[in-house]
Amino acid sequence: MTLEECRRFYAEEIRLAASVKSAALVEAFARVPRENFLGPGPWRFRSMDMALGDSAYVSSEDADPRHVYHNVPIALDPVRDLNNGQPGTLARWMDDLDLRHGDRVYHLGCGVGYYTAIMAEAVGAGGHVTASEVDGELAARAGANLAGYSNVTVLAGDGAALDPGECDAMLINAGVTHPHPAWLERLRLGGRLVLPLTVPLAANVGKGMMIKITREPAGYGARVTTFVAIYSCSSVRDPQTEALLGKAMSRGALFQLKSVRRDAHAPCATCLLHSSELCLSAAALAPL
Repeated sequence: MTLEECRRFYAEEIRLAASVKSAALVEAFARVPRENFLGPGPWRFRSMDMALGDSAYVSSEDADPRHVYHNVPIALDPVRDLNNGQPGTLARWMDDLDLRHGDRVYHLGCGVGYYTAIMAEAVGAGGHVTASEVDGELAARAGANLAGYSNVTVLAGDGAALDPGECDAMLINAGVTHPHPAWLERLRLGGRLVLPLTVPLAANVGKGMMIKITREPAGYGARVTTFVAIYSCSSVRDPQTEALLGKAMSRGALFQLKSVRRDAHAPCATCLLHSSELCLSAAALAPL
């Protein structure tokens, strides 16, 4: 197979593995050269031992770029267990953003920028992606990797402290305990926010659920999309909310999630996680 044929087969593999609906996303996976974001080969793939439930790194035989077109994570820094994440997983999250041509997107936790490039292709020249990365080394690599994209801006630093401007879509690629109020405020009407709500699993890693929030005329609709294990955000983590989140997850309450309430109200039967700033609620938005 030629390199172009490998990319096309890879894109179709991701479409099927992640049930991707967006033709623009599938086309972006077929076009963006993944090898340009990984550093020189040979590359190390994160492989799961199905018998032991553990994982290890397996090296490619050589630096032929056709090796990277598989639905597997590839090491960026194996010492820190940092990887260019599993494409099918990120594709599912990006597909939930319902990206459209001309959309303005915020991508927190962009790593080396590969998935930022996928979204930049999906929204087209008339759209824009603002990407942030707290790790200075990764942010520098992302900036260099994305230098050819006129519709991308890369920012180094804590993404929660940055103002992305008004957005049609946001992908938060780091575990938080709650939706940042600033992100909710910056969502345009009809805007979509996909983020992981997590509790600690190991050092700097959390487990939990991905949720999708949509800004509607009556408020913020919300639902759970997938389970997740992911590195934790350097901020947007509140100890008290984390404890409440853990309890809500342990009893399966978040599967009832239908909205994020920001109005002041006393705790009630529909409150799944209630705090002074916001409430994850089982109450559906009232029709207008």
